[in-house]
Amino acid sequence: MASYDSVRDKAADTNEQIAQLRKQVESLMSERVTPMLADAAGRAEAAARSVSDSAREQAEAVSVRVRERPIAAVLIAGAAGYLIGRIFR
Repeated sequence: MASYDSVRDKAADTNEQIAQLRKQVESLMSERVTPMLADAAGRAEAAARSVSDSAREQAEAVSVRVRERPIAAVLIAGAAGYLIGRIFR
């Protein structure tokens, strides 16, 4: 019976250690990992917003140039289409 009690005590100790480790992991997740993920998500959102704003500004600039010089825009678009067509034949 001594070996049975010994095994049971070791199993109880192991379960206690697992419970402590689980608490430590949960603590690390809530204290360090979650804030880092939130910070990374915030940075990614800011970068996406910046890229979106930049693309909008560039599109507006191209639109203004096309309105200022419509003939040149049509000629450039035609040349670009011709070149792309030649490349993919």
